[in-house]
Amino acid sequence: MIAIQGGKIFTCENNEVFQDGTILINDQGKIEEIGYRIDIPKGTKIYNAEGAYIYPGFVEPHSHIGMVEEAIGYEGEDENERSGPIQPELRGIDGCNPMDPMFQDALKAGVTTVVTGPGSANVVGGTFFAMKTYGKCIDHMIIKNPTAMKIAFGENPKKVYGKNRDALPMTRMGIAALLRKLLLESQGYMEKRKRAVGGIGKDFRLEAMLPVMKKEIPLKAHAHRADDIFTAIRIAKEFDVDLTLDHCTDGHLIIEELKKYRIPCIIGPTFGAKSKFELKNKSFQTAGLLGKANIPFAIMTDCPVIPQDQLPLCAALAVKDGCDPYDAINAITIRGAEFSGIEDRVGSLAPGKDGDVVIYRGNFLKEIDAYVEATFIEGKIVYQKEQEKI
Repeated sequence: MIAIQGGKIFTCENNEVFQDGTILINDQGKIEEIGYRIDIPKGTKIYNAEGAYIYPGFVEPHSHIGMVEEAIGYEGEDENERSGPIQPELRGIDGCNPMDPMFQDALKAGVTTVVTGPGSANVVGGTFFAMKTYGKCIDHMIIKNPTAMKIAFGENPKKVYGKNRDALPMTRMGIAALLRKLLLESQGYMEKRKRAVGGIGKDFRLEAMLPVMKKEIPLKAHAHRADDIFTAIRIAKEFDVDLTLDHCTDGHLIIEELKKYRIPCIIGPTFGAKSKFELKNKSFQTAGLLGKANIPFAIMTDCPVIPQDQLPLCAALAVKDGCDPYDAINAITIRGAEFSGIEDRVGSLAPGKDGDVVIYRGNFLKEIDAYVEATFIEGKIVYQKEQEKI
């Protein structure tokens, strides 16, 4: 067992904070107890975190870490299968390299969980999954697979397939039509399977859509512009499937409409240039405005668009532009976990959850020189500042 003692503990459970509290993690890597006046069993290792800021391991809700390898570029790019616009059968786990250097960078920043998967070249690109950022074999790092089915609206699929004048999609209408066609086929396939006596021959592509149709996982919609956001919502309602709005760049422009739906919004990548027309309204104020309207949101890097280790910086910049500090912390912890269906294991510090903890020296939301002293995954120190060598 290990006990982390002292420091200001942000549990991300209803914004509960323990000043100079204790986190007790058992030999199975689960949080045994958290709070004050905890009995520490004999033989327990003690980590002195006096004066530190302590958080749950950060959760990245939308990344392509391991899919696009650092410093390799397109030679190591397994993010997009550009051979066709509708490919739900693709699985992110088969394209992710967990030994890419970006994973070590993530640990240095306290990012212990990432939700990663295919990019946005295709209308339907395949499944995302959630994994820990420490390990060598993807199969041993997975928390949940799949977490979502990636879909994309707007300029990305248009740019990839619009050059081919003989096939969809060339326009936003074409993107929506292809998605509707797949959902209609999936709906019919699910009904046939229910009615069939002795089973039916399986369709590999449509089998992949069954978790979506059963509401076991959401559609993960790449949508920047307001019109694309509304198209995603329209189609999700039409086929009665769940949805997250990823990027949601124009979200602050349609607050009243989004309040009606309360669909999870995963905002970003906000840092960097407005590199395409769809990003013209990009702003760090989006997080604060969504928070004030009680619209559920998380923050993402879209790594490698923003490096994975800059997830805490994105939260800090949102605070600088008006976001409530607790909302910003929750946006890179419990909200991303909830939106990905993994909140039973990660995203907050509570008994029974994984012992994923990040210990900061300094307040990362305010202090540029704040740094991670140690990162724990399941009670094991996987990064420690004093051991770092350059």
